[in-house]
Amino acid sequence: MTAPALELGDIFRLYGPAYLAAFGSSLSAGQKKTLRDIAVCRTAALGGHVEQCDRCGHRTIAYCSCRNRHCPKCQNAARAAWLEQRAAELLPVDYFHLVFTLPQTLAPVALQNQRLVYGMLFRAAAETLLQIAADPKHLGASIGFVAVLHTWGQNLHHHPHLHCVVPGGGIAPGRSRWIAGRRHFLLPVKVLSRLFRAKFANYLRRAFQRGQLGFHGLLQHLGQQQNFLPWLNRIVQSEWVVYAKPPFGGPRQVLKYLARYTHRVASRTGAW
Repeated sequence: MTAPALELGDIFRLYGPAYLAAFGSSLSAGQKKTLRDIAVCRTAALGGHVEQCDRCGHRTIAYCSCRNRHCPKCQNAARAAWLEQRAAELLPVDYFHLVFTLPQTLAPVALQNQRLVYGMLFRAAAETLLQIAADPKHLGASIGFVAVLHTWGQNLHHHPHLHCVVPGGGIAPGRSRWIAGRRHFLLPVKVLSRLFRAKFANYLRRAFQRGQLGFHGLLQHLGQQQNFLPWLNRIVQSEWVVYAKPPFGGPRQVLKYLARYTHRVASRTGAW
């Protein structure tokens, strides 16, 4: 008989108390709660219920889940439900996979201002897609899409970027008809990139002027206007990465890929 696989909860139960004793002062209240929740997930500490077969009388005990959004055990069901819901919304049209990426120079600022900067990323990308798609020179239609934020790359470095699954067409003005895009082309990526860059930089500049951004450690000098504005101008002068391609294997395949990230600590989702 093989031993059961080691789970994250096992590690937290074994080493969590020692870790908290050594490094607890550097953790936020939310991080401490997550560690404690995962440690007791599906254990007697949370209570449970007895399941009994109505034929043979065999009984098993099912312990309650912690339901913490960072718990890998609890999020499997939620991830499957999200995938099923999004798949049901797919239209019988071609879909495209677009990615909006923040320059690496901005990543440390995003890490220190996560809620604010990630919100800017969603808004700037969404407004860019809606504005360019509505332009008669491009598609001339109102579109919808699903966007999922990834904050880490495969090498585990902080790398904020937004994945969008976009139908290859939209609703004409007045909701009179469906306007289909070209089969292998949706919107020009250079136009998307430059408008996205302008919108995001404008949001970041306004947040700085309102005193909403925090700068700590090596970024402390950016808290002064004479340092922040030249720094932002240099970033705006560089090319930002936006790419678009038809989903490999169809939109369902992209949704399955994105579903691995929709219910984990480093991801957020949105729909337009």
